[in-house]
Amino acid sequence: MPSIIDIKQLCWHIDHKTILDKVSLTIDKGNFVGVIGVNGSGKTSLLRSIYRVLKPTSGQVHINGEDIWRQSSIDVAKQIAVVSQSNTPLPYQVRDVIAMGLIPHKKLFEQTSAQDKQQINLAIEQLDLQHLTTNNFDTLSGGEQQRVLIARAMVQLDYQGDLHNRLLVMDEPTNHLDIHYQIDLLKRVKQLGCTVLVSLHDLNMASAHCDEIILIDNGKIIAKGTPEVVLTPQIISDVYQVEVDVISHPRHQRPHLLFSEQKVSERKAGEKKVNEKRGSASND
Repeated sequence: MPSIIDIKQLCWHIDHKTILDKVSLTIDKGNFVGVIGVNGSGKTSLLRSIYRVLKPTSGQVHINGEDIWRQSSIDVAKQIAVVSQSNTPLPYQVRDVIAMGLIPHKKLFEQTSAQDKQQINLAIEQLDLQHLTTNNFDTLSGGEQQRVLIARAMVQLDYQGDLHNRLLVMDEPTNHLDIHYQIDLLKRVKQLGCTVLVSLHDLNMASAHCDEIILIDNGKIIAKGTPEVVLTPQIISDVYQVEVDVISHPRHQRPHLLFSEQKVSERKAGEKKVNEKRGSASND
């Protein structure tokens, strides 16, 4: 399968601290890819490097075979749409916010065409927002706002119908949402038809929805592959420093993680004491 994103030896340093350390990866077109890792691991920095907000110290990021830093920000915005984790106030009606997805594709003062309006209506239907189009964006719930922003992204990406070569990047979109909205949001996004790269805190949510998972720690990719490959007890306990059992979920049969209250450090300390006692007893 052809790739949409190719990253080679990506590094980013700030104040003599390494945030991203020789990251190389490819993302295949059409995949729903999750990025996981502890706070401060480099997830958001990686995403920002991909959508051309953070310029790396070294390395390359290519979308559809072209270096993002050899393209204008407008050209990149025609290929990558972003739903970030912090929503700025938007004192506009929902329909107007969704129509903002047209901005990279329109010249200054260019009028909205009948085809543009049709595209906006389609995004509204896909995200089930018909009853909210005249509401003010800032009055919506968190889940409703996220759906509006995804609809805006779909107008931005599906302009002239080329979703196959488009990427939707979402930085922790389910934060602060009730579980119902989390599940609903990820299901809707997965059905849109574009490639999706999303950072997630909830490992079980990532397992249930992602085709592939990228685990990043201390700015390095520790594991990449299907949920079965990445979400193993050894890998997760090493990175998250907590004891975990992994079972097969009874409905979707993907890995389901059961976390223990015991930290890995506590288990190792306990094992050390036991071994010391055994060693002392054998010497006696």
